[in-house]
Amino acid sequence: MKNLLFIGDVVGSAGCDFLMSKLSLIKRRYSVDITVVNGENSAQGNGITPVSADMLVRAGADVITTGNHAFRRKEASDLFDTEYIIRPANYPEGGAPGKGVFTLDMGAYSVAVINLMGTAFMDQLDNPFTKIDALLADIETPNIFVDFHAEATSEKKAMGYYLAGRVSGVFGTHTHVQTADEAVLSGHTAYITDAGMTGPEHSCLGVEIQPAVDRFRFHTPVRFKEASGDCFLCGVCVEFDEKCGKSHKIERLIIR
Repeated sequence: MKNLLFIGDVVGSAGCDFLMSKLSLIKRRYSVDITVVNGENSAQGNGITPVSADMLVRAGADVITTGNHAFRRKEASDLFDTEYIIRPANYPEGGAPGKGVFTLDMGAYSVAVINLMGTAFMDQLDNPFTKIDALLADIETPNIFVDFHAEATSEKKAMGYYLAGRVSGVFGTHTHVQTADEAVLSGHTAYITDAGMTGPEHSCLGVEIQPAVDRFRFHTPVRFKEASGDCFLCGVCVEFDEKCGKSHKIERLIIR
């Protein structure tokens, strides 16, 4: 049996710093073999930059996934030449840099990580359900984990059931609020609708509260700023059989 740790959206410098302070302890506590981190909000002001990506790797990430902010920063253009930093696979072919799949060679076994993005209330990318079918046809390892970066809980649930029994895990990201529906679907696929976020807990999804309130109250432009204060780390730890890709246990984590 092996353990994979998946950490929800890391937000800003505070989230990166907190991850660096806690990840090694978490990995020892849960005997983690592989760590996947969503880093699409890891830079100041969202997006990902070489500086924030380096912090995630130094903290202990083996694979970095992203989402709709993958290309928000100009500095990120060359980041996706790094094979373990991936973007949603259903970006149209021929235009977006990088890839949506990375296979991590662990010696005796390998693990494929797929990044996908939903299309309900999001950018209208290629159909993620069609795309995942094409991707799975070319992946040789049975150990497959999917970061599904999506807005609608219904679309995430649908993807979880669509892939039940076909992949080792489906983890929702993007909404920054951890859900309490972790389960092993069809006795095989670890699932959670949203893994949550890593960053300032007393915030609106990682940013200062008052500007977010004003935006909803007055519908006028505001400048969001990263919140300060105590942080928390949200994610899941999955125990899986590396010989067949079957997940046996998913545990939801909130580390304060």
